Amino acid sequence: MQEKNIKVKFDFDWFIRALVVMVVDVISLGVAYFAALWLRYDMHFGLIPNEYIQGYIAVMPIISAISVVIFFLMRLYHSIWVYVSLSEIIRVVISYVFIGIINLVFILINFYGMPRSFYVIGTVFSLVGTIAVRFTYRFLRQFSRKFVNKQKNVKNVMIIGAGQAGKTLINEMNTSKHLFDRVRCIIDDNPSKHGRFLEGVKIVGGREDIPEATKQYGIDKIIYAIADSDGQTRKEILNICSKTGCEVQMIPGIYQLVNGQVSVSKLRKVDIQDLLGRDPINVNLDEIRNYIKDKVVMVTGGGGSIGSELCRQIAKSNPKTLIIFDIYENNAYDIQQELIRKYPELDLVTLIGSVRNTARLDYVLGKYKPELVFHAAAHKHVPLMEDSPNEAVKNNVFGTYKMAMAASKYGVKKFVLISTDKAVNPTNIMGASKRLCEMVVQMMNRKSETEFVAVRFGNVLGSNGSVIPLFKKQIAEGGPVTVTHPDIIRYFMTIPEAVSLVLQAGYYAKGGEIFVLDMGEPMKIADMARNLIRLSGYEPDVDIKIVYTGLRPGEKLYEELLMKEEGLKTTENKMIYIGKPIEMDDEKFLSQLKRLEEAYKVEALDMKDIVAEIVPTYTPKKN
Repeated sequence: MQEKNIKVKFDFDWFIRALVVMVVDVISLGVAYFAALWLRYDMHFGLIPNEYIQGYIAVMPIISAISVVIFFLMRLYHSIWVYVSLSEIIRVVISYVFIGIINLVFILINFYGMPRSFYVIGTVFSLVGTIAVRFTYRFLRQFSRKFVNKQKNVKNVMIIGAGQAGKTLINEMNTSKHLFDRVRCIIDDNPSKHGRFLEGVKIVGGREDIPEATKQYGIDKIIYAIADSDGQTRKEILNICSKTGCEVQMIPGIYQLVNGQVSVSKLRKVDIQDLLGRDPINVNLDEIRNYIKDKVVMVTGGGGSIGSELCRQIAKSNPKTLIIFDIYENNAYDIQQELIRKYPELDLVTLIGSVRNTARLDYVLGKYKPELVFHAAAHKHVPLMEDSPNEAVKNNVFGTYKMAMAASKYGVKKFVLISTDKAVNPTNIMGASKRLCEMVVQMMNRKSETEFVAVRFGNVLGSNGSVIPLFKKQIAEGGPVTVTHPDIIRYFMTIPEAVSLVLQAGYYAKGGEIFVLDMGEPMKIADMARNLIRLSGYEPDVDIKIVYTGLRPGEKLYEELLMKEEGLKTTENKMIYIGKPIEMDDEKFLSQLKRLEEAYKVEALDMKDIVAEIVPTYTPKKN
């Protein structure tokens, strides 16, 4: 076997630091043992016999050499001074157990005739000195930081949460040479902790004390460091914080705490999703992985905000092949490159095409034979579709119909439609078109061996065209922030939550269902705008104005997730419900689809009225 040359790099910096500490240790030992001799003779140097002075000079090199070797073996010269803590003290104490045993031997053999008190008191004094040497640097560094802080424009910090995450952050701020912010106080709702100290910082009270504490301690920044808080608690505390005028940051989540990744560098700004007031939606990841693993999966609209997140989560579950299908090449390219970087072993196919093109669908599905199809391709912008109703019908309804027909023709096992709460009692053509899409998949489920289902959810935070990115852009430009109506409310979820629901629904699907998410309480858009302005460091209607522009064409004050006649049935996931399919005449619906197709081909001016005849719950609003 050929021997490998292993080069060990000599750490010169460590050698110099260790050498300095060794020298300081030797000096400390010498002072400690001499102090023991001095104390033995009532602190009068002149009373110390000359033979003991000579004995001291002879013994100290031996004691020092033995002590330094023991310190080295206990790795006391390998520690980072600035992080010296309890573990260092423990190793020092263990070292002195061995040193004490050696000194006991010296006493028994009357080594150099030195008095017993010399060894006993010297051991105690040197123990204290050794610990002091290792903590002096840390104390001097913190003292110098406080002096530097007075010279710099540092921020006073409040930590919310006197747990492990808070302790880790405080320790990092106290020791890092790159951080100068100063933790002034801690907030925790546990009354038993009030008045106590964590890493030298006082726990001053609970959430109700936040406003007063920010004034008392001159707080500039608040860090939310409760890793495992529920959604309602997080919302309530962050709402209080948002009104203080302080910058607010938070740790990303509990899994960073488990992985030891809580640090100042991981902190993020508070986002509006933190104020939803409910816990994240949990899904059974094992179920999702098991039904996606080794399957050929196709995502239409795979470059969009929902479609791309579907692709990300599907890619984690080891599909046999993932097909991204999108008409917009830039979006498709972006998610393609991301997945190639993250999952180099993934069999990824990225195709450009339209779900309205039957020939293209025949080619793609005929060649790749997908087993699962997630249909996310759609026009979804409400006001734009109001001005282009024929496009809404052409793309949403007939894109879904043609995609469903191809899925049935080429033996797709499950077809999952991405729907919306706007399909319930719609007042806009976009919502009505999505209701027609739901009717298409319910009809197809009765005609095909493919299991067709729909998944209905509310607004998705951060998706393309959603209100939050618009608000952020308006705030960055200095306002005003535009809200259509002071009383308008919406249900919200995050993109990963929406996609998790879609994937879980695909597992539950037996065919014909409309899956609905229990999204908790809806939120006022005006309140979201105010919170986002505050979280950006401004005061609503003072620094940045909120302007009400009036409801847009087809928009209503509130959205519904379920039509009354559908009813509800629970699933194993208590946050996911199934709506009972509405009975309909499939043959009549097919003839209505033909009428719709003829109408959009000639750019019919009465498209909304035609749709209203097919969707009785659709009530078009006049501009």
